Amino acid sequence: MGPLEGVKVVELAGLGPAPFACMMLAELGADVLRIDRPGGSVSMGPPELDLVNRGRRSAALDLKQPAAVDVVRRLVAQADVLVEGFRPGVAERLGLGPADCHAINPRLVYGRMTGWGQDGPLAQAAGHDIDYLALSGALHLIGRADGPPQVPANLLGDFAGGSLYLVIGVLAALNEAQRSGRGQVVDAAIVDGSAHLTTMLLGALAAGSWRQERGTNLLDTGAPFYDVYETADGKHVAVGALEPQFYAELIGKLGLDAPDRNDPSQWPELRKVLAEAFRQRTQAEWTELFDGSDACVAPVLPLAGDHPHLVARGTFVDHHGVRQAAPAPRFDRTPTRLDRPPARPGEHTREALADWGITDIDGLLESGAAVQN
Repeated sequence: MGPLEGVKVVELAGLGPAPFACMMLAELGADVLRIDRPGGSVSMGPPELDLVNRGRRSAALDLKQPAAVDVVRRLVAQADVLVEGFRPGVAERLGLGPADCHAINPRLVYGRMTGWGQDGPLAQAAGHDIDYLALSGALHLIGRADGPPQVPANLLGDFAGGSLYLVIGVLAALNEAQRSGRGQVVDAAIVDGSAHLTTMLLGALAAGSWRQERGTNLLDTGAPFYDVYETADGKHVAVGALEPQFYAELIGKLGLDAPDRNDPSQWPELRKVLAEAFRQRTQAEWTELFDGSDACVAPVLPLAGDHPHLVARGTFVDHHGVRQAAPAPRFDRTPTRLDRPPARPGEHTREALADWGITDIDGLLESGAAVQN
């Protein structure tokens, strides 16, 4: 059932990074109960395709009603973790802030997911992934020389700098609570996580081996042997032949007499040579040529691609009729698994609340404090 079997999580429903973090906790084996608004939240499609909500049940509670807030408090009394993604102060105004919850359950790990963090001049300001990346410096890194910063969808901020840092914090706090008997607040801010992700490059910047100018460095398309190239059919391949032995294999398989890669003044010419070479064949032909080699060349595939390696590992799966990524990482003794499909808000209100020991469900439903979809 996963390494977190037995861990109970209450999720106060939000958008983006907090749900993704709770999705991961559920796939790791935790029993996550999602508390939705009666009308649900905004999503990019119908609820059954909102994949970040997969793996857990949904109970709909109207937290504007004291009876609904009381239900959450009773859930908190049994939980190991609570996760919320509100703006700072909202949970406190609901009577569900850290002090309220720790008074009920001192062992509770209270996970908070925001863009700007719980304090600081921008704490109450609105923002999105792109804004947090911009302020952290991460967005400045991405793009070609003499061009504007490029937007990496919302993968780098929301999910890498946000969700994953929240999950790490929750797991660390759970581990510490086992020793101390005390919970604590995990303040996961996307701006902090995004800045933290740049650690290696900050060291390189201090050492003088990285420049602030985009597209002029080893790993940002400045080097022609670490870039993407168009193929004869208008598709692309990614080339990452950094080490000399890998670069030698690349040049050998391309059959080129290439300029000296160790002389940056020849990089523009080398880029032209490589670009011209890759335009001679289709992506599929290059994929076949480089298959299994150490030249570090890979086809740039669309979402949910069917490369044989991905198929062999089951990286993407069809679950309840929807193509999606399988849980990661993998465990040899307590494997993760896909469980429930995304729930409609309030789909499991009666069932889930009963399983968590809430007994006055009929009254809650009659008053509108709870809604069964």
